[in-house]
Amino acid sequence: MKNRRFLSLFFCLILIFTLGTSALAAEGDTGDWEVAAKAALLADPDTGEILYARNIHERLYPASLTKVMTALLVLEAVDSGKLTMDTVLTASQTAIDNLPSDGSNAGIKVGEQLTVEQLLYCILVVSANEACDILAEGVSGSIEAFVEAMNARADAIGCEDTHFANTNGLQDSNHYTTAWDLYLITQEAMQHEMFMPICNTKVVEIPATNLSNARTYYTTNYLLSPMRATGYVYQGAEGVKTGSTSDAGYCLIATATRSGRSLLSVVLGAKSVTLENGDKQVQSFSETIKLFDWGFDSFSRQVILGTDELIDEVPVALSQEQNTVKVHPAEEIERLIPNDMDVATDIKREVTFYQESVDAPVTKGQELGEITLSCGDTVYGTVKLLADEDVSASRLLVFRRDLVEFFQQSTVKIAIGAVIGLILLIVILRLTVFNRRRRYGRGYTGTRSGGYRGRRR
Repeated sequence: MKNRRFLSLFFCLILIFTLGTSALAAEGDTGDWEVAAKAALLADPDTGEILYARNIHERLYPASLTKVMTALLVLEAVDSGKLTMDTVLTASQTAIDNLPSDGSNAGIKVGEQLTVEQLLYCILVVSANEACDILAEGVSGSIEAFVEAMNARADAIGCEDTHFANTNGLQDSNHYTTAWDLYLITQEAMQHEMFMPICNTKVVEIPATNLSNARTYYTTNYLLSPMRATGYVYQGAEGVKTGSTSDAGYCLIATATRSGRSLLSVVLGAKSVTLENGDKQVQSFSETIKLFDWGFDSFSRQVILGTDELIDEVPVALSQEQNTVKVHPAEEIERLIPNDMDVATDIKREVTFYQESVDAPVTKGQELGEITLSCGDTVYGTVKLLADEDVSASRLLVFRRDLVEFFQQSTVKIAIGAVIGLILLIVILRLTVFNRRRRYGRGYTGTRSGGYRGRRR
């Protein structure tokens, strides 16, 4: 038994060492290129698996990626009934005058009236700064109150390195976030039905308002449309948001779908560079394209644990049929796996049983333990282990077990001890009386009676 335990420990150590090296390929190893940005993240939004991570918790300026949070609060206000998509909001003086004229805007005038839906298109398609403040006042009554709500919502989502100072991402030293926190915020926003259709819009026409003729706006996302720049359109791209300032650099949150698989990327702090041929390259887009191609080409979705697999055997007591029962997973685990990973050898399986052995009767489907699959620091999932068949109990063995357990109860032990003590006391008393009778005769009563009975003369 000791030798078997030693060999198991030896092989486990070898497996851990092997997994420690292969885990690097699962997160962040892109081969012969590196993402040209201050921070970057690539994830599967359906499962939450992180495929690539670089400086994802470093606090950076987000620029107009801020507007994802602004849109999230507006959509939640619509869901709660505070606003509707058709609610008309009027642009106030404060919503227009507080913004720099050279920033990204939609040309909305003071006193102009637009619907909530039109303003959402303005902030997510054309990245209009003034539309954010108009919506903020419509939701919270003031820009300041809305910013407070943004920070509160970020905390609730789980953003630990985020602080907003405005609604639109204009430069402020106290306005920062991380690639990870933006991923969390975007995931939350994507739960709303209208969010992605608006983000994925290539061109939007805002009908004539009380102060303006009809306007046509083109998306700032080069992955969706070549109207602003060529060479970046990516097949399967579906939004999400662009952003850039001199301090933040070029930033982009994007999603793409290929062959039924989706990926979500966050790139912060990229640059615009001049190539050898003299062309300009905005690297927030070019690096996102590299990430998408790498993610789609280097990973595939595989079932790494099937429900029909018999994982192990659990010892069974109190049965004369069999002394073990096999277990199988309650559900399958399907994950994105690097194509160069050997599922059989690179993925660690850790089995935990709730008890060292189980008493019969055992019912088919009874939960007996759990199995966890992982590779390095990446945990692919934990599922229950179920009994594969029924195992009946032996009445004789159950009776013997119950009898043993009955006599092991403390109250029973005390009662038995008391009975034994009483019996011993009775025996001792009887033995004492018996010995005295033998010594003094049957008539001995233990006391002297009568007078002297010597011989008379």
